[in-house]
Amino acid sequence: MAKKRVMVAAQNIDLSAVQYEQEEIKAPHLTGLAFKLFVWIVEAPIIGSLIISLLKKQNKMTQLLRNTVIPEAPMFKPEYPPQEPEPGVVSLDEDGKPEDRVEVALKCLPQYDPASCWNGDSTASFRYWKIRDYAYAYRSKIATPSVVAERIISVIEEFSNKKPPQPLLISFNPEEVRSQAAASTKRFEEGNPLSILDGIFVAIKDDIDCFPHPSKGGTTWMHEVRTVKKDAVSVSRLRSCGVIFVGKANMHELGMGTTGNNSNYGTARNPHAPERYTGGSSSGPAAIVASGLCSAALGTDGGGCSIRIPSSLCGVVGLKTTYGRTDIGGSLCDAGTVEIIGPIASTVEDVMLVYSAILGTSLADRISLNPSPPSVPNLSFNDSLNSLGSLRLGKYTAWFNDVYSTDISDKCEDTLNLLSKTHGCEMVEIVVPELHEMRTAHLVSIGSECLSSLNPYCEDGHGARLSYDTRTSMALFRSFSASDYVAAQCLRRRIMYYHMEIFKKVDVIVTPTTGMTAPIIPLSALKDGETDMRVTGYLMRFVIAGNLLGLPAISIPVGYDKQGFPIGLQLIGRPWGEASILRLALAIEELCAKSKKRPASFSDVLKSN
Repeated sequence: MAKKRVMVAAQNIDLSAVQYEQEEIKAPHLTGLAFKLFVWIVEAPIIGSLIISLLKKQNKMTQLLRNTVIPEAPMFKPEYPPQEPEPGVVSLDEDGKPEDRVEVALKCLPQYDPASCWNGDSTASFRYWKIRDYAYAYRSKIATPSVVAERIISVIEEFSNKKPPQPLLISFNPEEVRSQAAASTKRFEEGNPLSILDGIFVAIKDDIDCFPHPSKGGTTWMHEVRTVKKDAVSVSRLRSCGVIFVGKANMHELGMGTTGNNSNYGTARNPHAPERYTGGSSSGPAAIVASGLCSAALGTDGGGCSIRIPSSLCGVVGLKTTYGRTDIGGSLCDAGTVEIIGPIASTVEDVMLVYSAILGTSLADRISLNPSPPSVPNLSFNDSLNSLGSLRLGKYTAWFNDVYSTDISDKCEDTLNLLSKTHGCEMVEIVVPELHEMRTAHLVSIGSECLSSLNPYCEDGHGARLSYDTRTSMALFRSFSASDYVAAQCLRRRIMYYHMEIFKKVDVIVTPTTGMTAPIIPLSALKDGETDMRVTGYLMRFVIAGNLLGLPAISIPVGYDKQGFPIGLQLIGRPWGEASILRLALAIEELCAKSKKRPASFSDVLKSN
C-alpha cells in the first residue's frame, strides 16, 4: 500500500527550505520498428495499462496525483487578482476595428526610416525586413504584393518538392495567394491600403481555421469530419487589415509534440540547419518566418511547444498572450484552458502589430476572467526605454542554469547583464517551488482536454489513423482518471499562489526559453516519428507556467550556441501584462541586433535580384 503524503498549504511553505530538484524523465527513446512495436503494446488492453502505470510511477506521477492530500481547492481555469495598470502604455479598443488598433500600435513604435535601410545604410550584418519595410516598398512602388507573391510561391513549391518532403505548408493554393495579392496591389494603386498590414504575407497554423483551406491539424483525416465554413476570429481580424494568407502551415500532429516531426506530410526543417528540428508544434509557422518568406504567422500555444519553443529554436520572436486575451474561436483547441492563439514574427515590433490586430477577449471569457484593458507600450518618444530602469527581473538561478549546454544559460546571463548595465534593470533572486508538480498538473490538464475533444473521433475509428507518437500520447492520456484531473486543478491553484506572490516582488520572470537548442532529426524518425521524452523535457523545461497559469510570455532571440544554433530568452509577465514584456523584449532585441546571423535557408522575397 502506498504511503499517503500530505502537502503543507501553499501560504505556509518556507521558501528558504525549498531545494531545486533536477528533472529526470524516465522513458525510452524509440524510432522505427521498435517504436511501432511499443505503440502496439501500450495500446493492448492489459499489458499496455501495466506499462503506462509503471512509467507513471517511475516519473512520480502516481504518488502525486493519487497518494497526496492537496489542501487547495481546484482551479479549473486561470483566475487572477486585480492587476495594477501598466505604466507608459496606450490602451487599445478591443471592441473597435482591428485596423484602427493596428494604427494606434503603429504610432507607438520607435522612429524608423525604411528608406535608409532599403538603400543599404543599415550597419547590421543581417536583418529581417520589417512590416514597415514592406509598406514603404509598396507605397513607393519599389515592389507590389503581386510581385512578392510570385517569389514566395516559387520558394514554397521548391520546399514541397524536396525529397524527402520538407513542406512548410500543408494546405497551399497558389491561385488563392495570387488573388489576394492582386486585390492588395489594386488597393495600393488606388492609394487605399486598409492598414500597415495590407499586403503582408502571413501563414496560419493548420489547427486554426482560414477559409477556404481545410483545418487538418497535421492529421490525414480531421478535414473529413470537420468542415471549415469561415475564418477563425483571429484570422478574420487579420483579413480585415488586408493581410495575405499564404496557406496552412505544417505542424506536429494535433499539437502533441515538441519537435515538429510530422510523418504524415513530411517534417519542416530548421532554416538554420536542415538536419535539425524546428521545434513544435508550430513548426511550419516558425520556419516560414525564419526563412524570410512571411513577415508573421499565427500559432497556437498550449504547452510552450507551440509558439515559444519553435520561435526560440528558429531564432524568431514568439508571443504567448495571457489566457483569454485573444479569442480562440475557430481553432481545433477552442475548448481548452491552457491554449491561446498568438503571433510569431521576425521582430518584436511586427509581433506587436499583429498582436494588436488579433487581440480581443470573447464575451464568455470577459465574464469569467474580467481582463484588464489591452494595451501596447508607447515606444515613440526618446525616453520610452528609460522606464526600464524601474523594472525588477526575477531569476531562479538553479532552474535558469538547468540546461543541456551552458552555452544557453551563459548567453542568456550575458544578455541580462547587458540589459542591467544599459537600462538599469534590477535582478532579483526568486524561488519557484514545486516545478515537478507544475509539469504534472499541466500534462494532466492538457492531456485530459485533448482526450475529451478527440475521443468521439477515436471511438469512430479515426484513432488508428493517428501517427505513432500521437497514439503514444493518447495512451497516456487515457490513463488519467477524473480524480487525477481534479488533483491537477488543485495543484494549479497552488502554483498560481506561488507565482502571484513572486509578482509582488518582481515585474517579470526571466528564463531561457528552452533547455537545449535545435535537436538533430534522426533519419529513422522521418517515416514514422519518434518518442524522446528526454528531449521533450529539455525543450519544455521553462515554458509550462505560461500555459497552466495562463501568464503572458515572449521568446526573443539573443544569440547562438557554439554550433551556431539560435538561443531564446523568455520573459514571463504578470496577468494581462503583454505591454510590459513587449517593451522589455524590444530593448533586448536592440541589444542583440548586431549578433544576428542570416539563416542557411533564407529568401529575400522583397528585394530579390
